[in-house]
Amino acid sequence: MQLIGGALTTAALGTTRLGAGATREALLPPQIVVIPSGDLRLKAALWMPNGTGPFPVVLFCHGSGGADSDHTAGLTMTESAEVLGPLFARHGYAFLYLFRRGHGPSADQGPFMQDLLQREEAARGKEARQHLQFILVTTDHLDDVIAALSFLKAAPGIDARRIGLVGHSFGGQIALLAAERDSNVLAAVTFGAAAASWDRSPELRERLLAAVRRTAAPIMLIHAENDYSTSAGHALADELERLRRPHVLKIYPPVGQTPDSGHNMLYTAIPVWEDDVFEFLDRYVKRAKRSGL
Repeated sequence: MQLIGGALTTAALGTTRLGAGATREALLPPQIVVIPSGDLRLKAALWMPNGTGPFPVVLFCHGSGGADSDHTAGLTMTESAEVLGPLFARHGYAFLYLFRRGHGPSADQGPFMQDLLQREEAARGKEARQHLQFILVTTDHLDDVIAALSFLKAAPGIDARRIGLVGHSFGGQIALLAAERDSNVLAAVTFGAAAASWDRSPELRERLLAAVRRTAAPIMLIHAENDYSTSAGHALADELERLRRPHVLKIYPPVGQTPDSGHNMLYTAIPVWEDDVFEFLDRYVKRAKRSGL
């Protein structure tokens, strides 16, 4: 494990109400860590709670990016990390915000995926773009998250027996696939997973349904009512209900006035979801007792 000292330089946007169980104590700044993923060296920001570990940990999977490699959900990558990292740390979780290949501080570790998708669409059309996105979520970008899980299992101060995943949008899809791949993941929470892709990609639908069928970890599926679509959440929850697997589906009231606003509620409507998400994570991750990996 390689650590690079220092904090992220961008201040978090605004302030939010701290939900039940969160501490108001000042936190140490995050460490910037380097995570090997094949031949790549990815950057990530690691927040630790106050106190003595080992701590339960949440690995966060960001979305597919914005207008350029330094943005996601209308924020810079570092802003998005600083919105979430302190929140999870104040709830008693170590929190790793991984910057996958081509994104943010890892922009020099591979092409930015939106550039790849735009070139594919220009050359071969929208169906080809959708298929390439499916390839990326099931290979390169999933590999980066699996590498981060391996990193966390050896990181000091981390309880490798208490790992959860949280993902937004494209990253929510990755979180479901990673929970399927790694049985040590105790729970997964997704915000807007496949909201823009479910209705247009049969292969993605089948792959995510297969993933939840093979995943033992409890899953929480979150959308705002005005997300691009809530079909993915409903369909995945229906399958988990059929299988009698532990899960929660939350469709919150509309956030903002547009589908973009609804889709990005993770960052802009923390008081709406905070108590529900941490109740779920505390039940299945923080309070979990496991004898070994």
